Amino acid sequence: MARATGKSEVVYERLKGDIESLRLRPGAKLSEVQLSEELGASRTPVREAIRRLAGEGLVDFVPGEVARVAPISLGGARALFEFRMLLEPRAAASVATAGAADERVLVPFRGLLERLEEFDESFRALDAAEQARSYQKFYDMSEGFDQALIAACRNPYLARTIRDLRSQTARLRNLSHSGPRRMLTSLEEHRAMLKAVTQGDAPAAEAACRHHLAQTLRALIDSLTGQDFAIGADVQLDAAH
Repeated sequence: MARATGKSEVVYERLKGDIESLRLRPGAKLSEVQLSEELGASRTPVREAIRRLAGEGLVDFVPGEVARVAPISLGGARALFEFRMLLEPRAAASVATAGAADERVLVPFRGLLERLEEFDESFRALDAAEQARSYQKFYDMSEGFDQALIAACRNPYLARTIRDLRSQTARLRNLSHSGPRRMLTSLEEHRAMLKAVTQGDAPAAEAACRHHLAQTLRALIDSLTGQDFAIGADVQLDAAH
């Protein structure tokens, strides 16, 4: 799909950011007229941005009807994470293997591990209110790990597929890291992944990544069932999950 430019790109980035951050809630209406007024743009770039977001699965759009932010469903979240568990642990293992042969691959991961250790020490010393204001720093490091993994993955098809899922996973991340307890456990999970990668331990990197994704899915399910989201009809939890 061709990349939009100019005003359409600005509108796209704004709407995408609002959807991923949950400022625009699942199920929210996306009126072209209202968005045009709010964003200071004509309806054409707004329409182009909505269609582009629909192509990424972030918006439900039927021509002639009002578009809506795509709902978040338990079934959809599970399916996404099952797919991620097939891809990302394999990528982590391949990067660890590549790093064992070429230490230059490990440079960004060592830097992230150092930043993570510094953040951990300072985060634990903060009160609850200060911790809440620090969440974005951790999100940035988490995103940094994901992007470093994509960049270092030697299989271009695997890297591209993981990258293409980022739009879907971004807003789920903002749900799953819903409090300081999950923040700290996620921090430990990222530490384990980073240590395994920087040590060139492919089996440990694969296992740590799979464990992190499984725990993130559990936190996400807990968050979805405890908040007022448009989560669709498939909300019954299977005991096996």
